[in-house]
Amino acid sequence: MKKQILALVVAVTAVQALPAQTVEDSKLSDNWYIGINGGENFKTTGTKVFSNLNPSFGLRAGRYITPVFGLAIEGEAYLNNKGSENRPLGTAIKGINVSLLGTTNFSNLFGGYPGEPRFFEIAGIYGLGWGHIFGTQNHRPADNDMLTSKLGIDFIFNIGQTRAWQIYIEPNISYGLDVDDGKTNFNLNNSALGLIVGVNYKFGNSNATHNFVLAELRDQMEIDVLLDRINEMRSELNAYDMALEAGRQTIANLEAMLEERQPAVIVNETKTTNVLQPSVIFRQGKSTIDAAQYASISMVATYMKNHPDAHIMIKGYASPEGNGEFNQRLSEARAKAVKNALVKRYGISSDRLTVKGLGATDELFDELDFNRVVMFIDTTR
Repeated sequence: MKKQILALVVAVTAVQALPAQTVEDSKLSDNWYIGINGGENFKTTGTKVFSNLNPSFGLRAGRYITPVFGLAIEGEAYLNNKGSENRPLGTAIKGINVSLLGTTNFSNLFGGYPGEPRFFEIAGIYGLGWGHIFGTQNHRPADNDMLTSKLGIDFIFNIGQTRAWQIYIEPNISYGLDVDDGKTNFNLNNSALGLIVGVNYKFGNSNATHNFVLAELRDQMEIDVLLDRINEMRSELNAYDMALEAGRQTIANLEAMLEERQPAVIVNETKTTNVLQPSVIFRQGKSTIDAAQYASISMVATYMKNHPDAHIMIKGYASPEGNGEFNQRLSEARAKAVKNALVKRYGISSDRLTVKGLGATDELFDELDFNRVVMFIDTTR
């Protein structure tokens, strides 16, 4: 007995370990089915086949764990026992057998799962069970209960647009296992050959079908490209984080200087203008203010709060790249962006601020990038 059970476990484990196509993950409630069957069986040895047929009917319920392997529980009832030594028994149902079966879809095992069941497939069934023979008080068999084993081949037809129905024809052999001195024997003299026809219905799954669905896989080259892009984006993000942290540190240092009332704004006095030292630098083609540039705007705001009569002209510039019309609009947009920041973020009255876009220049600074700038002129009279 132990050897047969061990062999069955090894066979099931081997089937599960075999490679198969990758299918979408399924829930525990997926891939269940239920069905009915009926047929005829006869004692394997010592009887004439057609004169000793015994009708049977049964129920089968199970679950496909993978497209190859499944488990089922089956209950069968036998209406006659022609050819047996215990005939007649005096009851309508002569015997029952309840089995725990493993199923292996050989079509999917060797041919792969195509994404939905084929119209015709072949599967093997195998398992152990418990059998009971009924008898009346006058016709009682010597042994009512026994351990059983069933082996069979299912020829399956998957029908319907959704392949939700299965019709199968199953030749099988069932053994009443003999137990002698603690050993289980498969004895043909204590077995029956059968042929049943069954119908199964597969319940709907969470994937909106009645079957397994192949997972959409990417090829390795596409995966490598995506991984490279992810790594590039991580590097870019790290660089942005470092720049942002540096800007925050600069702002913190300048705010500390302001709190200590250290002079942070220097006025260059000329005959015609008073140019405030802070300036706001922009990226090429952009009029949005980078976080690090708010330190200069904050200093100008502090200057204006300390000098309530001061009026400031905000002059915007662009570097020479691009056409003149675009650079003119860009310089105006930069000046307006700084004015909006002073008004909305720092509470400076807009009446004290004027803006002027001066277009492209390369004369303010030797470094070309520094000419993408907004400068502040104290116009107080």
